[in-house]
Amino acid sequence: MTLAEKDYAITALILKSEMFGLTNQIRRASSSVPANIAEDWARHNNNEFAYFLRIAHGSLRELESHLILSSRIKFCDPISVNPILEDITIISKQLLSLMRHLKGDQYA
Repeated sequence: MTLAEKDYAITALILKSEMFGLTNQIRRASSSVPANIAEDWARHNNNEFAYFLRIAHGSLRELESHLILSSRIKFCDPISVNPILEDITIISKQLLSLMRHLKGDQYA
């Protein structure tokens, strides 16, 4: 959830004219990550949970792409974007580790 909060804060600095373009995509992708994890958490089915983790990971990589683009085209300050990109790397590793763990449980 903290990642989404940081992304909302950084997109508040983007030009109003871009509010429904890249800003909207950043916000949608960042809120999609925790939402997809939470959506299937209560179902207690590893296959379905792994599926939603893959969707969350895809949203995370989409967010990374949008933030890199926003930095390169000077919509966001790279100094502000870099810590978020570091968070994305950490979260990505955590998601991949959890997905590998769930895959291993299928064969236990």
